[in-house]
Amino acid sequence: MLTTRFVNGAPNWIDVGSPDMDGAVSFYGGLFGWEFRSAGPEAGGYGFFQLDGRTVAGGMRTGPEQGPPAWTVYFQSEDARATAEAAGPAHGTVLFQPLDVMGEGRMAVLADQAGAHFGIWEPGRTRGVDVANEPGALCWVELYTPDIAAAAAFYRRVLGLETSGVPFPGGTYTCLNPGGAGEDAMFGGMVPLADDPAEQASGPYWLPYFEVEDTDGAVERAQRLGAAVRMPATTLEGVGRMARLADPYGARFAVIRSEAAQG
Repeated sequence: MLTTRFVNGAPNWIDVGSPDMDGAVSFYGGLFGWEFRSAGPEAGGYGFFQLDGRTVAGGMRTGPEQGPPAWTVYFQSEDARATAEAAGPAHGTVLFQPLDVMGEGRMAVLADQAGAHFGIWEPGRTRGVDVANEPGALCWVELYTPDIAAAAAFYRRVLGLETSGVPFPGGTYTCLNPGGAGEDAMFGGMVPLADDPAEQASGPYWLPYFEVEDTDGAVERAQRLGAAVRMPATTLEGVGRMARLADPYGARFAVIRSEAAQG
């Protein structure tokens, strides 16, 4: 389960890069009830999405030179520089070198062996998001990758993650948990790109899931706000009812009414 009792290797931050932050603020506010608070003039336009005063994500305006609009998932590291240095020997890439963020922590952006982007956050004053696994907050992350075994080896070497297989109708799902934390600490999984031709064209990527109270209602609301539906609302027994979406600018995410969180 993804919680705010962060341990090394677990997701502890998430942010969205968008060409239109006013539009993104309007979209996510309408969908999840988030409010946006600027981090101040020295932060270069970066700010925080909050739900009832608790930070659930970050966001900032990005340009074409920074890549397409996207959500970035950050994983906790006790040493961002050492984690970044581990990416090269594991056939990954450092896209953004470790940088101190005004004493709040140190961050870096990497790409794995297949090209999927992800972030590293070494906590300082800010440990991570304030809330997880509640409606409107991050509850799961999923990697779409062409080679599960290669991805598992990369993240084991760079972040110390462990994998386990969970059977489900039609196959086996590869789950992720921090090293040594056990399967109760599962926070995400890996999905073969080949399982979804629509995702193959876009290449490998990390997909964040946000908990909702009503998946169908969230999908309908998202569409009214300009989102695209990448996978219609679908129920997976024992897991919940989920849908994959893209915001009006193309940043991909998923929503789920999970059985574990909602009963």
